[in-house]
Amino acid sequence: MSERTSLPRTRRRAGRDPVAIDDDATLHAMGYPRKLTRRFQAFDNFAISFTIINILSGIFSSFGFGMNAGGPRILVFGWIGVSVMVLFIGAAMAEVASAYPTSGALYFSAGKLARRHKGAWSWYTGWLNFVGQVGGTAATGYAAATFIQAFIALQWTSYRPTAHQTVLITALIIVLQGLANTYTVRLVAVLNRISVWWLLIGLVVIVGALSFGPDEHRPASFVTHFVNNTGFTNGLYGGMLGLLVTSWTFTGFDGSFHMSEETVRATVNAPRGITRSIAWSAATGLVLMLALVYSIGDYTKVAGSSAPPVQILIDGLGTGAAKALLLIVIGAMLFCGLANLTSNTRQIFAFSRDGAMPGSRWWHSVSPRTRTPVKAVWLAVVCSLALVLPGWWSHTAFTAIVSVNVVGLFLAYAVPIFLRLRLGAEFHPGPWQLGRWSRPVGVVAVAWILLSSVLFMLPQASPITVDSFNYAPIALGAVLVVATAWWFATARRRFQGPVSYGRPDEVAAMDLV
Repeated sequence: MSERTSLPRTRRRAGRDPVAIDDDATLHAMGYPRKLTRRFQAFDNFAISFTIINILSGIFSSFGFGMNAGGPRILVFGWIGVSVMVLFIGAAMAEVASAYPTSGALYFSAGKLARRHKGAWSWYTGWLNFVGQVGGTAATGYAAATFIQAFIALQWTSYRPTAHQTVLITALIIVLQGLANTYTVRLVAVLNRISVWWLLIGLVVIVGALSFGPDEHRPASFVTHFVNNTGFTNGLYGGMLGLLVTSWTFTGFDGSFHMSEETVRATVNAPRGITRSIAWSAATGLVLMLALVYSIGDYTKVAGSSAPPVQILIDGLGTGAAKALLLIVIGAMLFCGLANLTSNTRQIFAFSRDGAMPGSRWWHSVSPRTRTPVKAVWLAVVCSLALVLPGWWSHTAFTAIVSVNVVGLFLAYAVPIFLRLRLGAEFHPGPWQLGRWSRPVGVVAVAWILLSSVLFMLPQASPITVDSFNYAPIALGAVLVVATAWWFATARRRFQGPVSYGRPDEVAAMDLV
């Protein structure tokens, strides 16, 4: 049977907000006292996932790969198709989030939805989620550092980016994001609100510039143009690889789930944050993708450049305008990294609260002054810096490590959705639910996650050399081997999945005032 306690109904008491009672009572019913401050409104919850998905960051970072793996046909129609698949994943996750609105999110719900071996399901989900999120913070910081150096090189032509400079700039970015996350949830919420408008206004500016700035645009039929420069002779395989452009972009929407304990009316606003962030990103991303595709000039020149979207801006608008628009993209990447680190921190906080990490009592402590898990913030910072460090010697090694970001996250997304499917009618949904569509949506979601995960493991360029080899399966395998060894050595005896701190009335007495 599912270990599900029915969500309490909102009750009115003199002098108290009925919404706050409902949120706190929901958390108490799941066995947790309130430790974090609920300052996230519906828009704030949406904003964190919309910022982490971050179409400007994702598309600008991976557009060049798509130009060589399928070209315009896959960039545009692949974006549409994969966006729909991701919306299925988001809807299935949202239903689970409504039932279990906690910071533990994926690993917590996996432990509650499993019929047997609850601890093992929760353990592996939590560690895949942790590694994926740390990889996301590192990858976003690295991308921002790369584009910052591209801007510097445009401003001062004598500047030559190096691997060492990229790592140092990435480290500075992540540390600054850690400082921002240290000082109150309110600051992070404000920055996330700003980030949404930064993304939307930036999108309008970039798309407007690409629509009216270049002297010529590609004809309408160009959207069907297919290119396979992957080195593989099979065009279908090359096109399938191009689908990864969209998959790379659509990661991190579990951020809304992780912020549940800091969101008002979390049983409704967290699932809405997940689905709305995906839908808005899909629509706005398609507009940006079309603007870039139709503005491509010399295809061979652009595809072979170090940063194809930047080359499109330079060719169509000139260096001055390209620099200005590049600042918008860099700002979006910085906001993305900040939101990613926030989500990462809440997952660490919750995972530690249940004793699943070394030094758990440290990482789930909350600052009495800021009401934020400050120590968890800096653990996330240190772990992200550790992933960035291999880039000092080898870009290939760093790429292999951060590739686990996508695979780890999507596999962590699949587990609770799969367990919810297996539970069937025994699952007790929250206020936000899919009804009779729950099973077909969940089946499609799990199937697509498995397919896309296989794509991320396959070779992505030919001939296969030390530099072109896809190290993602090796990196993921190493993570799973460590997690498995740790599980059988000690964890299975002390970790049984999400813990309960007592009955609802008992945990209510533990709330931070």
